[in-house]
Amino acid sequence: MPYTPDPEHRRPDGTGDAVVEGLGRLSEALETTERARGHLYSFHQLTGTADRTLDDVVELLTSAGHEELARRIRTELLGREVLPGRWTFEIVEEYDDGYYRTFRELERQARAELLDGRRHVHEAEMRQRRQT
Repeated sequence: MPYTPDPEHRRPDGTGDAVVEGLGRLSEALETTERARGHLYSFHQLTGTADRTLDDVVELLTSAGHEELARRIRTELLGREVLPGRWTFEIVEEYDDGYYRTFRELERQARAELLDGRRHVHEAEMRQRRQT
């Protein structure tokens, strides 16, 4: 049985192919940005885990008689800013509040203006073409 998109996935009357394809590509770019954001959160969490592990490193090296190396790790690395003036949470916040928020808002606005807010119209049409 041929697939027919639900009304919320159909292009509004008079909407051309370039608009549907363009907003499909915009949605694809947003999805890629979502993945990048996830990697940024992974970076944040992994860096924090590594930093907390340094507490054990300092303790172990001190107990093994390597006080100078333990001191350097404690003073030069433990709690260090990953970028000048910023820990990873601040990088995440700047990304979220700037680039990411702007990207999401523009994608939402473009769909609202050109597709009556409908999502995945391009994908629904691709599904229809590929399954019929």
